[in-house]
Amino acid sequence: MKTITPQQLHEQLQGKDSLFLLDVRTPAEYAAVHVPGTVLFPLDRITAKTLTEECPFPKDQPLYLFCHSGTRAQMAAERLEPMGYGFCFVVEGGTAAWIQAGFPVVRGTQKTISLERQVRIAAGTLVLSGVLLALFIHPLFIGLSGFVGAGLIFAGITDWCGMGLLLAKMPWNQTRD
Repeated sequence: MKTITPQQLHEQLQGKDSLFLLDVRTPAEYAAVHVPGTVLFPLDRITAKTLTEECPFPKDQPLYLFCHSGTRAQMAAERLEPMGYGFCFVVEGGTAAWIQAGFPVVRGTQKTISLERQVRIAAGTLVLSGVLLALFIHPLFIGLSGFVGAGLIFAGITDWCGMGLLLAKMPWNQTRD
């Protein structure tokens, strides 16, 4: 998988009229902050059908992929390359690294909690609920905490988080008109 640093991409943007920049985060994350010139195409919408019908990018040109930190952009590249987008570049560190480098961004007025923080809040709530239910209702509720813990371990090892993908589909992570 090809990667590019925010600094390298910023230099390339200075020398070209336009590059093809794709942001694969949720609509709410994109509305909160995004790199100028990126087009929103959430990861969960990347399918052969939606790309054929909606993607404005040519398959024979480099495509630069953004997400918050790089993980979802890698997943997007893995989906896009078999569909004929052979020149996918994942921006290392994603939008967070772009901001940290001091490059310009577009900030919205709507504030949203990052998907990563939402996962931590949900996981913590489920673990605490499992412990409290096991203490006060029935000891088998401790299985809820164990299940969440196993899921976090799996997410850490594989870099795939089912809870994150589920939360990305929630209404508060969609654009607000």
